[in-house]
Amino acid sequence: MKEQQLKKLQWGSRRGMLELDVVLIPYLESRSNQFSEEDVALYGELLEETDPDLYAWIMGFERPKPKFANLVSSIREFVDQQIKT
Repeated sequence: MKEQQLKKLQWGSRRGMLELDVVLIPYLESRSNQFSEEDVALYGELLEETDPDLYAWIMGFERPKPKFANLVSSIREFVDQQIKT
């Protein structure tokens, strides 16, 4: 991933809700080196969603839009791993 793309995603991962900041920023820092171009684009699209939607999806209160299902699942798995360690 290009540094400019990463910086844009890092900035977008800073949300209005602290609960999202503590999930999205570490997730991006941990996984961005494994992102394909499609992953970069999809993560960027995810960041365009509202904070309440992102929170509900990541916390499992609601199902994400189908196109984000795998990405949200990956974020939730990351959170679960962080809690266990």
